[in-house]
Amino acid sequence: MSYIKRQGLRIGAFVLLLAVYLSDSILLELATKYANKNAALTDKYVGAMLIMAASVLVLYTWLYHRQLKQYNPRHFGHQAFNWHRITQLLLAFILMLAVQIAWSQLITHHLLPMPSNQSALDGEIQQLPLWNTVYGVLFAPVFEEYLFRGLFFNFFFSKNSLWSNLIGVFVSGLIFGYLHTMAFSVTTLFYASLGWVLAGTYLYFKDIRYSITLHFLNNLWAVV
Repeated sequence: MSYIKRQGLRIGAFVLLLAVYLSDSILLELATKYANKNAALTDKYVGAMLIMAASVLVLYTWLYHRQLKQYNPRHFGHQAFNWHRITQLLLAFILMLAVQIAWSQLITHHLLPMPSNQSALDGEIQQLPLWNTVYGVLFAPVFEEYLFRGLFFNFFFSKNSLWSNLIGVFVSGLIFGYLHTMAFSVTTLFYASLGWVLAGTYLYFKDIRYSITLHFLNNLWAVV
């Protein structure tokens, strides 16, 4: 199989996996839409979202570990949590907080606009607080780390080389930022910078649980 055809199939597979995740998010949006209008319909959408979320988790986990069994030159796996690694993870979290604090200061001083998707998210949490919070804090970090870090690197930047790592981190963060804004803007850079920290964390610790934990802490901080 030619390189172009192989990459085309990988891109198609990645887009399909992304569509699956976005479809689950749409179910939550529909549940939120009817939260104050039709309780029965809201419950049905929430139930469908939970069933699909479980299916997405099984699919992502199976595919990710299947890919690592086939080709894993970076030796990704489970690295034991210890105080040294926990301290390093906390430093990465502080870095993410520093990015957010700096960005919020620029917004406060009217140098940058408020991210439109953040305003929309705040509104959704007010309409359906429990499930939007649960999804944003618990579900999204797992799905997005498997998709934008684990599966992304397995598909496109699996070689263990300096250039593969650097370009992979850059592109991973850029896609992550774009999909949070759905348009290239200065706000895309903000989300991309968070994506770069998460991608760097994944490659540094060689264990996707660390970037998931970091993503969880970041999202929890945002809603506390």
